[in-house]
Amino acid sequence: MAEQDEVITLIDEDGAEHDFNVIDVIEVEGSEYAILLPVEDESDEAVILKFVNDEDGNEILVEIESDEEWEKVADAWEEMVMAEEDKER
Repeated sequence: MAEQDEVITLIDEDGAEHDFNVIDVIEVEGSEYAILLPVEDESDEAVILKFVNDEDGNEILVEIESDEEWEKVADAWEEMVMAEEDKER
């Protein structure tokens, strides 16, 4: 788990800005993913985005298009959270 939450601002396709707390960054099968929670939203539902490089070589976050890939990342993060909780007991 991240030791302190970093806040990032993402811009959606309509140009609206949204702030997110970066809960964690994990690697699954060679790709990195950001686990984010909306700052403004009271929901505890995490958003998972994938790090990729754009055509200029800049690292950007994109939505995961494959349900299978999303499930693998969500499962890996859940396992990490459970292992962390077990350590704390």
